[in-house]
Amino acid sequence: MMGKQADKIKDLKAREAKIKAMGGDKAVAKQHEKKKKTARERLNLLFDRGSFREIDQFVHHRCSNFDMASVDVPSDGVVTGHGLVDGRPVFAFAQDFTSRAGSLGEMHAKKICKAMDLALKAGVPFVGLNDSGGARIQEGVDALCGFGEIFYRNSISSGVIPQISAIMGPNAGGAVYSPAMTDWVFMVKGSSYMFITGPEVIKAVTGEEITFEELGGAMTHNEKSGVAHFACESDKDAIKRIKQLLSYLPANNMEDPPIVPSGDDPNRKAPQLDEIIPDNPNQSYDMKTVIGAIVDNGEIFEPHEYFAPNILICFARLNGRTIGIIANQPAVLAGCLDINASDKATRFIRFCDAFNIALLTIADVPGFLPGSQQEWGGIIRHGAKMLWSYSEATVPKLLLITRKDYGGAYIAMSSRHLGADMAFAWPSAEIAVMGAEGAANIIHRREIKAANNPAAKRQEKIKEYEDLFSNPYVAASRGYIDAIIVPSETRARLIDALELMCSKRELRPPKKHGNIPL
Repeated sequence: MMGKQADKIKDLKAREAKIKAMGGDKAVAKQHEKKKKTARERLNLLFDRGSFREIDQFVHHRCSNFDMASVDVPSDGVVTGHGLVDGRPVFAFAQDFTSRAGSLGEMHAKKICKAMDLALKAGVPFVGLNDSGGARIQEGVDALCGFGEIFYRNSISSGVIPQISAIMGPNAGGAVYSPAMTDWVFMVKGSSYMFITGPEVIKAVTGEEITFEELGGAMTHNEKSGVAHFACESDKDAIKRIKQLLSYLPANNMEDPPIVPSGDDPNRKAPQLDEIIPDNPNQSYDMKTVIGAIVDNGEIFEPHEYFAPNILICFARLNGRTIGIIANQPAVLAGCLDINASDKATRFIRFCDAFNIALLTIADVPGFLPGSQQEWGGIIRHGAKMLWSYSEATVPKLLLITRKDYGGAYIAMSSRHLGADMAFAWPSAEIAVMGAEGAANIIHRREIKAANNPAAKRQEKIKEYEDLFSNPYVAASRGYIDAIIVPSETRARLIDALELMCSKRELRPPKKHGNIPL
């Protein structure tokens, strides 16, 4: 190749090479020293080999304040584009900490916004790999404007395309709100942080001394705040798990999730389930064992593993179809519902409903957690969110009751009365207003008090209540339970119900939106 065209192509290649060097060898080495990958390395891990197509590579900032006119920021600190993840299209951005600390300015934000707009038009998931020092202070209000434009698009895209955020470095101030508005947040242990104000500001204003890790590290936001859904071991682990998550999801709200044949017999029995419920009603068992015995190949993908562990949420498959599972965990707080568990379940229910993912609820719940702190913290308001979200959901809703299902918590856990399509119970199920001991003490308190042997009379009345209500048959006689099933046959019954209901159609009154009790 000769002539002017050859020179122009050579010039293009030289410009590309300079940009792909990012902040330079020294800055890249510093990034690696922190056990962090660069923006481009992260995108290469996310996308199928050779499929990434970068856009806006040559975008440059327009800031002239504070001598910024002479400062070159390659790709303005963020790499944007699209590619294939396991053969399916996805848009993404990755902030480049080696280029001006990945700070967000006007053009940096415009690049992200363009990628978000294209993802929405195309109807494909959007992934953000966040590693930024925050707003580019030199650009003033233009940087703040950029944040607002991104937040607006997060809201508009919510419920239309899946939005996933990975925190792979510092995330402070306004930068934390875009990830918080997306569907799923991944954090990396030891290298990622989220907070509104950092430790230095907190010390100056309140006198409190706290480390970055304690204030906003991966485990803090996975265990305490619930802001993050996954705590990952490394950048590589985070991206691997993002790809796992995407495998369960549709590209957008107009599609169904992909069907993935598992090779697991839909009629497979699980004899271990016939013996899993302890004879002692106060004894716990691990609900994950129940879930693992039912779903395809025992495989689950669990968000919020460390937050509100008294309730489990996870993605799994039944006969190749994606399902979202909400289940009480008797091994933690006896599976009681509390403020955090209610919030955790509510968000998951609403996500699954938005993206056509059928819901399976597995109930073993003695009630809502009692106590003044729960009441003052608004358990009524938070618990109402669960009732709301189950009632609002129009995807197929299956219910399985394994043991206790008492009072308001019985209603809250996807009861028939909130719209469950198919409800099953094991013979060990106990569906009642409350436990037998509490009920007997209330109903027969005068009789017990007047008895010659109050303790014996109490036990007599407890057994009387147990015989009457501590079973699934009264609920079944009213049609609130569709079938009482042998535990080992649960998988086949749930698959049959899911296949039947996968074509479900349900209409609701037209309205702009409801007013969920936030």
